[in-house]
Amino acid sequence: MGRIFWLLCTLLFLSACSSSPKPSGSEDDDLVNGKDIRGFEHMISALSHNVNEIWGREALFAGKFDYVKYTDQYKSRAHIDFSSGHIMVETVSGIDPRAHLRRAIIETLLTPDDPAEVDLYSDREIMPGGEPFLYGQVLDNQRQPIRSSWRAERYADYLLNTAMKKRTLGIRTIFFVDIPMVANHEDRRGYKYASLIREASRKYGVSESLIYAVIKTESSFNPYAVSHANAYGLMQVIPATAGRDVYVRVKGKSGQPTREDLFNPAYNIDVGTAYLHLLQTVYLADIQDPQSRRYAVISAYNGGAGGVLNTFSSDRKAAPGMINQLSPEAVYQVLTEQHPKAEARRYLYKVNQAEKGFKRSFSSRSG
Repeated sequence: MGRIFWLLCTLLFLSACSSSPKPSGSEDDDLVNGKDIRGFEHMISALSHNVNEIWGREALFAGKFDYVKYTDQYKSRAHIDFSSGHIMVETVSGIDPRAHLRRAIIETLLTPDDPAEVDLYSDREIMPGGEPFLYGQVLDNQRQPIRSSWRAERYADYLLNTAMKKRTLGIRTIFFVDIPMVANHEDRRGYKYASLIREASRKYGVSESLIYAVIKTESSFNPYAVSHANAYGLMQVIPATAGRDVYVRVKGKSGQPTREDLFNPAYNIDVGTAYLHLLQTVYLADIQDPQSRRYAVISAYNGGAGGVLNTFSSDRKAAPGMINQLSPEAVYQVLTEQHPKAEARRYLYKVNQAEKGFKRSFSSRSG
């Protein structure tokens, strides 16, 4: 669950980025990127101030597996917990809280599928349009998916009459409803991106099952995902590192993708898959066994190619040769037990398990 430390970590990370050496790029690019970082710092600072002033110890912020959107002068919010499969819609409005909660429920159910239409960093109202993001992931009291305003309004009234609860927050009272998502909500989100994943797979020579597994592990197919490491979107691309690398080495241009670019699912999947392509064809290309290289690529997507090579030897040039002397099983064991970063050790296990699941799913469908 994202809380206030997410903001502090983000600010610290951004400050570190602004003072550390940058990959190749023009001075104009660096100037634009610096303005973007400062603008983002300002947004985060303002959001933190506004939210904490009202919600105090119960402040919540968006994360990799948590969608959090404030509205109504920060007095109402929706929190989609993709890990637990629950949606909490709440309000602390002291004037007609039932009406404010009703509006927040309806806005949440009709939130558009396009992240560009939702501002997570302000209390800007959400304007419904097109197929809702939660369509098929939430069913109303008649077990029907919610696409239209009238169905969302009717379900909101049902929830207010049967499921509204309250709790205290200091001198305030929080009114809320807990909306369960369908059991296979993650699969339903994943299906939305099938054509984009297929296209990226063919374009960059990366298996579909691996792309699916990375997205599942990085964001649980949450296109609104953000992290303390300044990573965005489905594949959690960091603009200044993987994003810039793809721009320079794959797309042949300077600069890096913007935050808005990476909230676009098609663009995010393209850049994230292009980075997997870079790892397997450039940075880790000297690893001969395809399975060993696959394990290395997965680990490197999280902890960097240098982290993978350093796990086997302090001499990065010698590391591929040492890896080539090992069986794929031994390479996997070393990366999951001896990689210097615990997160990278867990990451390889998670992605590997997820990919096995997707391969079984693909096989059963084709069979």
